[in-house]
Order: sequence, then structure tokens, then C-alpha cells
Amino acid sequence: MIGTTQHTLADEIIQSGIGLHSGLKTTVRILPSSGVGRYFVRVDLPEKPIIPAKIQSVVSTTLSTELAIFEEINHFKISIRTVEHLLSALTAMGVDHVRIEIDGPEVPLLDGSAKIWAEAIAEVGLAITSQTTPVIPITQEIIVRQGDAFVAAIPSDETRFSYAIDFNNLAIAQQWHSWAPDREDFTQTIAPARTFVLEEQIKHLQQAGLIKGGSLDNALVCGDDRWLNPPLRFSNEPVRHKILDLVGDLSLLGIIPQAHYLAYKAGHHLHTQLVQRIQEAALAAL
Repeated sequence: MIGTTQHTLADEIIQSGIGLHSGLKTTVRILPSSGVGRYFVRVDLPEKPIIPAKIQSVVSTTLSTELAIFEEINHFKISIRTVEHLLSALTAMGVDHVRIEIDGPEVPLLDGSAKIWAEAIAEVGLAITSQTTPVIPITQEIIVRQGDAFVAAIPSDETRFSYAIDFNNLAIAQQWHSWAPDREDFTQTIAPARTFVLEEQIKHLQQAGLIKGGSLDNALVCGDDRWLNPPLRFSNEPVRHKILDLVGDLSLLGIIPQAHYLAYKAGHHLHTQLVQRIQEAALAAL
């Protein structure tokens, strides 16, 4: 994830599917780019507005990460939702610069993981670009807390992501996983981990206009003491998915700095707060 040599895709990727929250079918076309990082293009809208995949673009972290820009004349929001799985795959697979064209407001959920994205990236391969993105160094501990939940970045001699979750639910309960990208293949250990939801939350989320595209085919559903759609891909699949989300949110820095990232009972809100704090610390050090 760190290095002076940076990459784009060697060829384009096209994928279609249903958005988790919108329930709308969209098609994503991911194209090689010579620079300016990762960015989305709403090709279904006039003038094809560009939404940079940067922390400054974050407008919501409710059950997904949503990015947006605001049209200057009429001041309306142009957004793209549920970007974290795709961004996680691009970042972990070494794609630093890419143009992501989409014909709707939400990235397809596909099977609920980053597996399909990661496999597609591996299939087309990478190409070296002449552009470079500055790497923000982590020189001191940065931590963001909310109650007993937290996420932190700690100086380290390797990049590592360690996550713990604790649910009052027998099927999930307490889980922990630690992943070092230089030691374990993302496509095998993190990318296949699917998003999950508690059965007791589904009705409330639907009433709130969310998860319109959710199903047993694209999310793990957990009852009081069992999974409704087994088998799991890993015994601790939920916490591995949290690492997947964390990598996607940290990608909003551009290049993820070398550090040990630790999280406990966190989520998109704390993830993006950490990104903001890392960026602020870097600016203060200039």
C-alpha cells in the first residue's frame, strides 16, 4: 500500500448490480487513469460531474460511506453511496489512480464483499503511472473515541489492521482479527468477507428507507443465536468485513500510511474521523 511506484489498471473493468440502500441497478465502468487519484464520475447526470474519493467528499457515514459534491448554482447534492467495498479492493490491490464511471447514485453491493472487485482487478492487472501521491507519515499515535469504541493509528514498522467487535448476540459475540497486507493475500483473507446485519434490525432499517436492495444473497443475516443463511466463509467473517470497511475508508487519504491501525466496536463514522485527524496532523506538521 506504500511505495514510490504507483499504479492504475491495465485495462477497464465493467460490473453491474443492485445498490444495498437504493435498490437500484447501476453499472460501474472502472478505467485506467494517468493521475489525480481515485475518483467517481456520475455519467447519468448532465456534464458528468466528478466526485473525488477523498475525505473532503464525505457527507454521510450511516451504514455506508457516502461521497458528494455540491452543484454551485442550484446548490444540490451530487452523491455516490456505499463506496467502501470497491475502494477497499482498489486500494488493497494497489490501484492508486483510477476513473470510476457509474450511471446511478450507489455502487453495486454484488455479493456483499469485495471479492468480485478484487478478482476483476487481479484479472486485468496493473500498469505503472508517472504520477505520485504524497504519503502522509504516521509519527505519533492518533486515536478517536466514542464511548468505549475507538479507532487508532500507531507508528509501526509494518502496515497492519487489527479489529475487534463485541455483539450481544450468540452467533457473533466477540471476534478479533489482525491482518498484515504484506504477509497475507487480500483476495483470500479479507476480500471475501461479506457485510452482515442483525435480523432484529431489518424492519427498522427498511422503515427508514434503507437496505432496499439487501437480500440473503448479498448480506449475512444473523438471528438471536444463529445465521439465517450459512455457511460463513470464515468463522470470524463479520470482523474481517470490518477490516475491509476500514481499508476502504482509510483509502480516502489517497495512500494509506504505514501504521498499525487498531479498532474496537467502530464503524464508518469513527473510521472517517480518524482519516480527518491523520490529515490534520499532516497539515500541522508542514
